[in-house]
Amino acid sequence: MLMAGVEALECRRVLERGGINLVSEVLRGQGEFVEYEHYPKDDVYDPDSRAQYYYHAHRGIRGEHGHFHTFNREPGRQGQRHSSSDEAAEAESPADGSAVTHLIAISMDAYGWPTGLFATNHWVTGGKWRSADDTIGILPQFRVDHAYPSWPVNRWLGAVFILFRAHVEALLRHRDQVIAAWAAAHPERDVLEDRSLDITGFVSIDVERSVQTVRECLNMFD
Repeated sequence: MLMAGVEALECRRVLERGGINLVSEVLRGQGEFVEYEHYPKDDVYDPDSRAQYYYHAHRGIRGEHGHFHTFNREPGRQGQRHSSSDEAAEAESPADGSAVTHLIAISMDAYGWPTGLFATNHWVTGGKWRSADDTIGILPQFRVDHAYPSWPVNRWLGAVFILFRAHVEALLRHRDQVIAAWAAAHPERDVLEDRSLDITGFVSIDVERSVQTVRECLNMFD
């Protein structure tokens, strides 16, 4: 966790030295920023780890600028065209949306720094629905090991999954509890497609404070 936290802070540092941040780096060269559009346009995909993500915005959530949606793609299913090798990219066709499982979303502020994590109902992103336990089992696979659209952004996302692993697990388990309670309260509805239930849980995060807490915990054992 400490190594991941230090890496997340280092990714921000090297970007800020160039006058940019995590969000502006993802949006760079993508044209006008339009609500609901994916950035980058064709998502980011690593064919080795099957990790996939995109950034977008569509409404104000706790004052956020936008958020990252992160996914895992099923083995043997083709992904987006952006990958770590040109040969692999040419062999792939546009993504089959049913092949992906949504993991977690990461809220970003106007300064390009994370403010929170949230879990969603199935209809929000679609794809393959997995239980919390099954989704938790594939969390360690999320790693984008190439430089498109940005090496620091890709490394930062992987670090977030490690530093805040406990938060992600809690949100996913809470999501399933909310889904079950909603289904029991509204038996006439298909809960996974119910538009009146979108975000099932949100937790605020603070990278700097988390890194400090981990350091303090480690110092207790020195």
